[in-house]
Amino acid sequence: MFIGLFETLKRAGVPVSLRELLDLHAVVERGVVFADMEAFYQVARTVMVKDERHFDRFDRAFAAWFKGLEDMDAAIEALIPDEWLRREFEKQLTDEEKAKIESLGGLAELIETFKNAWRSKRAPRGGQ
Repeated sequence: MFIGLFETLKRAGVPVSLRELLDLHAVVERGVVFADMEAFYQVARTVMVKDERHFDRFDRAFAAWFKGLEDMDAAIEALIPDEWLRREFEKQLTDEEKAKIESLGGLAELIETFKNAWRSKRAPRGGQ
């Protein structure tokens, strides 16, 4: 799951081993962090870096890895038409849920609000 991060850290000169990769996977699998990129950054740095001399390298490598994820998200988003997404979403809703969504401004507004909230949660804070 985090092979890309692991490889990016290795290329950046952060001395990480398979043990740290497995530990990171175990921490995430246990739900220590979920859907919070800042928390994931802190946990990953704690698990993967054993010597503070490598914090700067980790920070740069993490930023590069995260940038790659953002680029991938943009490509995936461009490939999925909004109309298709709406139809698939509406198939899952009951009439009561559809009425509630309309009272909140409609599905388009709800989806846009969700996308913005998701993007803001994923962006690392504080220049990491």
